[in-house]
Amino acid sequence: MSRSVPADHAGQHGFTVHTRGRGFTEITDKVADVVAASGVQLGIAHVFTAHTSCSLLLSENADPTVREDLERWLARAVPDGDAIFRHDAEGPDDMPAHVRAVLTGVSLVVPVHGGKPQLGTWQGLFLWEHRRDPHQRKVTVTVLGH
Repeated sequence: MSRSVPADHAGQHGFTVHTRGRGFTEITDKVADVVAASGVQLGIAHVFTAHTSCSLLLSENADPTVREDLERWLARAVPDGDAIFRHDAEGPDDMPAHVRAVLTGVSLVVPVHGGKPQLGTWQGLFLWEHRRDPHQRKVTVTVLGH
């Protein structure tokens, strides 16, 4: 069932995600394009965003109300303008965006098989913007394998 193969190939490519402000942008197809272009048939794809106020998420991609519910839950857990936060240099959503990114993470690792990311039927990859205003976010995908 399983076999070991050397990771004799690596590829890396970045892309920019233009967000519309707080919310989700699906990046599944962009990551799949990077994996396909790498030539790796069996391995892993590491997806990373070098920002402190957005995150990456592997979640349900069929029903958008799942992501709406996640946003509402996180807004309750880490509200904008909470008096507990002293860091507000860029506004009331500044520190909450940092906390949200720490809680949800800035990287993902996805297995690659047959030259494609191996995701479940209802799974998608998303960049989750935690700031209210639109931003340009950089995502780097590193593919390792055979």
